[in-house]
Amino acid sequence: MALASATPGSIFCNQLLFCLLVLIFSCDACQKISLQVPSHLQAETLVGKVNLKECFPSASLILSSDPDFRILEDGSIYTTHNLILSSERKSFSIFPSDSQSQAQKKIEIVLDVRGKKAPEKRHTRDTVLKRSKRRWAPIPCSLMENSLGPFPQHVQQVQSDAAQNYTIFYSISGPGVDKEPFNLFYIDKDTGDIFCTRSIDREQYEQFPLYAYATTADGYAPEYPLPLLFKVEDDNDNAPYFENKVTVFSVPENCRTGTSVGQVTAIDLDEPGTLHTRLKYKILQQIPDHPKHFSIHPDTGIITTTTPLLDREHCDTYKLVMEVRDMGGQPFGLFNTGTITISLEDENDNPPYFTQTSYFTEVEENRIDVEILRMAVRDQDLPNTPHSKAVYKILQGNENGNFKISTDPNTNEGVLCVVKPLNYEVNRQVVLQIGVLNEAQFTKAANSKTPTMCTTTVTVKIKDSDEGPECQPPVKVVQSRDGLQPGQELHGYKALDPETRSGEGLRYKKIGDEGNWFEINEHTGDLRTIKVLDRESKFVKNDQYNVSVVAMDTDGRSCTGTLVVLLEDYNDHPPQIDEEVTICQHAKDYAVLQPVDADGPENGPPFQFFLDNSANKLWNLETKNGKTAILRQQQPLDYNYYTVPIIIKDRHGLNAKHMLTVRVCDCTTPSDCKMNIKNVRDVKPSNVILGRWAILAMVLGSALLLCILFTCFCVTAKRTVKKCFPDVAQQNLIVSNTEGPGEEVTEANIRLPTQTSNICDTSMSVGTLGGQGVKTQQSFEMVKGGYTLDSSKGGGHQTLESIKGAGQGVADTGRYTYNDWHSFTQPRLGEESIRGHTLIKN
Repeated sequence: MALASATPGSIFCNQLLFCLLVLIFSCDACQKISLQVPSHLQAETLVGKVNLKECFPSASLILSSDPDFRILEDGSIYTTHNLILSSERKSFSIFPSDSQSQAQKKIEIVLDVRGKKAPEKRHTRDTVLKRSKRRWAPIPCSLMENSLGPFPQHVQQVQSDAAQNYTIFYSISGPGVDKEPFNLFYIDKDTGDIFCTRSIDREQYEQFPLYAYATTADGYAPEYPLPLLFKVEDDNDNAPYFENKVTVFSVPENCRTGTSVGQVTAIDLDEPGTLHTRLKYKILQQIPDHPKHFSIHPDTGIITTTTPLLDREHCDTYKLVMEVRDMGGQPFGLFNTGTITISLEDENDNPPYFTQTSYFTEVEENRIDVEILRMAVRDQDLPNTPHSKAVYKILQGNENGNFKISTDPNTNEGVLCVVKPLNYEVNRQVVLQIGVLNEAQFTKAANSKTPTMCTTTVTVKIKDSDEGPECQPPVKVVQSRDGLQPGQELHGYKALDPETRSGEGLRYKKIGDEGNWFEINEHTGDLRTIKVLDRESKFVKNDQYNVSVVAMDTDGRSCTGTLVVLLEDYNDHPPQIDEEVTICQHAKDYAVLQPVDADGPENGPPFQFFLDNSANKLWNLETKNGKTAILRQQQPLDYNYYTVPIIIKDRHGLNAKHMLTVRVCDCTTPSDCKMNIKNVRDVKPSNVILGRWAILAMVLGSALLLCILFTCFCVTAKRTVKKCFPDVAQQNLIVSNTEGPGEEVTEANIRLPTQTSNICDTSMSVGTLGGQGVKTQQSFEMVKGGYTLDSSKGGGHQTLESIKGAGQGVADTGRYTYNDWHSFTQPRLGEESIRGHTLIKN
């Protein structure tokens, strides 16, 4: 089969064909289909097509038993991946089914790899076979878009060589037939003529890839599906148009010739690379049109400047009417127009200038922070930009800093103010020269010179006013000797009347004197000491003591000054050290002494250190660099407190004797030292301070004695009356005391007599603690520091038995006299008090 209008040069390459042979043998086309295929199949290759409209018209779902092949809705069979068929025959099944009726049919597909010949006679037209050149090949074909017909219009004809032997029916499929756009093409099934039914728009459909099929009357396909490509030829039916409806470019004013402004682009929907899309640009009109400032490249659409005379102050915006035309700009080409806007960017090419060449103003003397003048300027550059915002400078006349000029951000005016008082008596008129620039630097225009600064003069007249006293200078320094005694005179602060340059009539008052060291003479301002001047006082900073003074005239006007009293150092403070140091035996056997002298450096170190003769046996003292000393033990000492007398002299011999308390401790660092020492060597009793626990112990001891005396008094006073004591067994009196830092509080338990019944005794003698009628043993024990009052206890405790001696017999082991108790307790209470004092100091 061939195309009727085919020529040898119009045949496509046969390698693009799908190597398929379709339907050569079958008993029933809807039960078994044989397809002749090559042994190598590429992925997504069309193998063949099943006529489902005849076999199963209601099929809605088609399944394949072999995953190597997939079936489309129109019955086309495609490979899913590359295949190599090794055997001569391969078969699989497809199953079309109807989802509504649940009906299903099986069609067997047989692939014949050997390429067997089809039977010679199938509805033959001629019993004699004739060999001829193959005509079943694609021939390129083109259609002209926007064709005027008449329709249907003949496009092409396909023919199969098998038509010489069989009755062949032709069909086509693809876009324009059974896909969008539908029914654009159809084929005469008997002759193979293909027709077009209507005109085509190339911009919508550039080409149509179709497939042509040749089949016999009983459904066999003696030919491969023939690919046909109908290309739509372009017609110049689309005019070019600019891509952006509104285009705005900007360019700096005064730019050079040839500066690129921007590029315009246009779009043409006709076929690219043809004359239909070859565009040309040109400027039709410039608004304003004189002079001509811009040109455009006809091919690229790039706009450039043609002159350096773009001046934003003359015209800030230009409009260009543009044309774009296809067909290479030929008059018969299609075209479109558009408008672009070119905005000029401002440059600082115009300097600001004053509206007046000179100004005059006046101000009263001594006034500050007052506005005296406003100066306006004009600038042709863009308002409210750095190119037009003014910056004012005082060029001359402000050497003393009396004036300041600033810019009002709202009006752009220069505001002149007085910031430092003016003195009419010194100068009655000031002439200022003021210049103005912009925030941005000047730009030298291509057609002008560099702008220069504009200047003006301002004459300021100073008006006289009756002013108060002047305190000049504001700070005055006088010198005085350290240690100056009360009643001494010092020169005070002096103020002047600026009108008379005299201090007569002024009154002085002291308003600042932290230590209240001085009194002031109201008329002269001189000072008199009322206290001793001490350079080491907390009120003195850097050897200076400040006194603030106010001077007032008769009208109440005043000024304030400061008198600085500079104190010369006097050697009136001996060196001082800490009164207590700790020597940790585990770390070192010495202590470092660092004296401090409140006097100045000229009256301070080097220091000299001396030990008192009484301390030379235990200690050595070594001087280091004149500022420190090392106190070292001559031999290891017991852990205890030691008092070491030390004399320290400064460089001029002023000395002081210090009673240094040295704590020798079993520790590594001084903070770890916790001592419980009974005897403290060389510590004066006058330095011991009673703590709250020592006082509490003394009070409880006194209360205990009072209770004993009261009991004795009650017993002797009512000796003839039967005395009954309630059962007080297991009653305890708890006494707490802390004898040293960190020591736990101990308890003193006083156990009273224990009995099962009331104790009644009418025969108690005076001065006894119990009568002969006592049947049970009485015990009175005080457990405190190891002392026990107990007739039945011995061993390691010191008892009243040992105090009374062997010569005194005891008739009753539970009875002691008051004298015995008093002689036993009093010495030990005193000893405990001394121990408490010492430990509290620790």
